[in-house]
Amino acid sequence: MLKKGRAYIIIGAMALILLLIFEYNKPKKINWFPSYVTTHKIPYGTKVVNDLLPNYLPKVQHVFRTPYEFLSKSDTLNGTYLFVNGSITFGKTDLQEVLRWVEKGNHLFMASESFENQLLDTLGLEVSSMYDSQSVQPIFRHSLVNERLRVKDVPFEKDYYSTYFSALDTLNSVVLGNVSIKNDSLPGKQPAVTMVQQPYGKGKITLSTFPEAFTNYFVLKGNQSKYTAALLSYIDPNLPVLVDNHHKAGKTFYTSPMYLFLNTKEFKWAYYLVLIGALVYITFEGKRKQRAIKVIAPLKNQTMAFTRTIANMYFENNRQVEIAKHKIHYFLDYIRTRFYLGTEKLDAPFYKALALRSNHSVGEVQTLFKTLIHLQKAQKVSNEQLLNLEQRIQQFKERADGQ
Repeated sequence: MLKKGRAYIIIGAMALILLLIFEYNKPKKINWFPSYVTTHKIPYGTKVVNDLLPNYLPKVQHVFRTPYEFLSKSDTLNGTYLFVNGSITFGKTDLQEVLRWVEKGNHLFMASESFENQLLDTLGLEVSSMYDSQSVQPIFRHSLVNERLRVKDVPFEKDYYSTYFSALDTLNSVVLGNVSIKNDSLPGKQPAVTMVQQPYGKGKITLSTFPEAFTNYFVLKGNQSKYTAALLSYIDPNLPVLVDNHHKAGKTFYTSPMYLFLNTKEFKWAYYLVLIGALVYITFEGKRKQRAIKVIAPLKNQTMAFTRTIANMYFENNRQVEIAKHKIHYFLDYIRTRFYLGTEKLDAPFYKALALRSNHSVGEVQTLFKTLIHLQKAQKVSNEQLLNLEQRIQQFKERADGQ
C-alpha cells in the first residue's frame, strides 16, 4: 500500500513538471490594449515613434503633468504641444490654459479618436464614425491631401470603424487628411476628413482622428511609417516639441511591487512554484496536526428582547388596560421586595409606613395609590393615562432610591 502511494505521488509530480514546462514554453499572448504610452512595446504603444522622434524633431521634451500645471509655470515656453491617445478629455481649466498658450503663437497637435466637446464647439467641428457593413474585416485607407508628401491609400485593418470629422468650419478649416473605404461593393465612395488644421489667435491647432498612425504596429508594418513621418512634417522642427505623457490610456509607472515578478517569465514561474509548494505543504502537513476546536459562543440572554416584543404586541393591539394592570402588579411587587411591606391591605398605616421608607410624604403616597386603584378598576385606559402612570412610578422610584 505504501509503495502504491509513492507511485501515485511520483506520477503526479511528473505530470505537474510537464505541465509547467508546457506553460513556460507556450507563446506569449499579444496585448492589443490601446495604451499609447511612449515606453510600451505592445502593438498599440508608441515606443517606436518616441525613439525615432528625435531624428525628425531634435528639440523634444516629455511632459508628465497636466497642461495647466506645466504651462502655467512658464510664460516664455513656446513650440508644439503633441497629444496622442485614444481619447483626450482636458477639463475646463486645462483646455483654457492650452488655448491661451496657442493664442500666443504656438501649435497644438492632437491625434485622438474623440476630443473635448468644448474644443470641438470652439473650432466648429463635429466627429462621427464610419463603418463598412459589407466586409467582415474592413480596410480603411488613409491618405494626406498635400501632393508633395506622396502619401496615398495607406491601409489599416485593425478596427471595424474609423472616426472622421462630419462637420467643418469651412471658412477656417484646412483639410490635411482623408479616409475612405474601397471594396467591390462600395466603389467610388467619397473620402471622409480625418485631419484638419485651423488658425487660433496667433497660433494654430491641428487635429487628427487617426492616433493609430503613431503606434508601434502601424509604424513597423510595411512602408506605413511614411504616413507617420508625413504627419510629423506639419510640426516645426526648429521649435521645441512638448510630448504629452499624462493623457494616456495605459499606465506609465509601476503600481504594484509584484510587477517584476508577474511580468518576467522566470520570476513569475518561480513565484507560482512557491505558491504550489506552500499549498502542498499545507495540504499534507495540516492532516498531521490537531485541528483547532471551534469556539462556540454562549447563548445570549434574550429576556429583555422578548419582553419588549410582548409589550409592543400589547400596545399595537390597543390593550392599554392590560399593560396598566401589569405595570401596577410589578410596582406592588417592587414595594414588597424593596421596602418589605405587604400590599394586601392598602390603608392609612400602610401609606404612613411606605412614606417613611421611601422619602415621600403621606399625601404623595396616597395620591399615587389613588391613581393606581382607579386604573385597576377602569374599563378603558388612554395612552396619556398610561404614560402618566409610567412617569409617576419612575419618579417614585427615583426619589425612593435617593436620586
